[in-house]
Amino acid sequence: MLALTGTPLQIITCLLAVLAFAATMWLWPRLAGKGWKALLGRLGAFFGTQVLVLVAMGLVANSYFGFYTSWTDLLGTAGGPGTVVDHKPGDALSVTGEQKVYSSQGSAQDRSGLIQKVRLTGGQSGLTSDAYVYLPPQYFQPAYAAQRFPMALVLSGYPGSAEKLISLMQWPTSTLNAIDAKQLPPTVLVMMRPTLVGNRDTECVDVPHGPQVETFFTDDLPKAMATGYRILPDAAAHAAMGDSTGGYCALKFALRKPGSYGSAIALSADYTAAEDPTTGDLFGGSAQLKQENDLLWRLRNTPAAPVSLLLATSFNEDNYKPTQQMIGAFKAPTKLSTITLDSGGHNFHTWSREIPPALAWLGKQLSAPSAAQAS
Repeated sequence: MLALTGTPLQIITCLLAVLAFAATMWLWPRLAGKGWKALLGRLGAFFGTQVLVLVAMGLVANSYFGFYTSWTDLLGTAGGPGTVVDHKPGDALSVTGEQKVYSSQGSAQDRSGLIQKVRLTGGQSGLTSDAYVYLPPQYFQPAYAAQRFPMALVLSGYPGSAEKLISLMQWPTSTLNAIDAKQLPPTVLVMMRPTLVGNRDTECVDVPHGPQVETFFTDDLPKAMATGYRILPDAAAHAAMGDSTGGYCALKFALRKPGSYGSAIALSADYTAAEDPTTGDLFGGSAQLKQENDLLWRLRNTPAAPVSLLLATSFNEDNYKPTQQMIGAFKAPTKLSTITLDSGGHNFHTWSREIPPALAWLGKQLSAPSAAQAS
């Protein structure tokens, strides 16, 4: 079978689309009759040409942007979740197998938890944004009434929405499954977009003379959550997670502000800040600030941060080779682990396969109340 992103398939579909258009133009006069056969002929020629043109355009766009990297990825039949691999400095990237996904039932908040929509305002940054907070069932159980909980910030990509983190990526459901399976301590999720100012993609940068987005997420948000909820104050109990742009932001928060987040999970992330019409000028012309937001540069040239990082990729992803460079660059006390799928693109299906093992990995990083403390 021809590869979904291969050039031969794109050439064939483009040629078929051109031939269909030419055939329609040539046959159209013959289909000008008033009978039902002529009508069906016109409809068939019109819609057939349209479908082939759309398929050709879709294949070219998919190949360029990397949404789906294989037929199994497109059809949602690709394999299950990958397994986390812990690396030592100098390790090479490796491929791993699958891991079981657990499920749980229940509807009451002391069995399934609760999702609340809140509005967070930053005292330092002056920024305000909506967020969805998932409180695990233990938050409402009498045995945990005096306990504080770890917190995980979950960021969508750009221009994604926080709602998709719930409906498509199912972060709360996967978190509950991991808690029920004893893979993750009861954890509060804060689900948001990385975009705080209109639709500008700030790449979570403190923009000179502009929005202080990094300050909002690393300073204001932990303080606001600790004020409104029973959240553990230590960075070891705080994680940042996300896909695409959200994953880049999560890594950057941990590496640049380890006093705010002790661990980070990045699904299909780039490791440098994008610069395009959606971002505008992020660095005010400062080459130093741009360099400081390059994560690979940070691993190579700055003192290692005492944080744990999980990078998810696949052989088909554009970030596969940069991920290998990240593995080769990190040094102790930074800890780095990976999830590598045999196939997968820049899409929700791929990320949903990576979330369960990522949460199991996170359960080994977060500090949390012990069972004895909670009783």
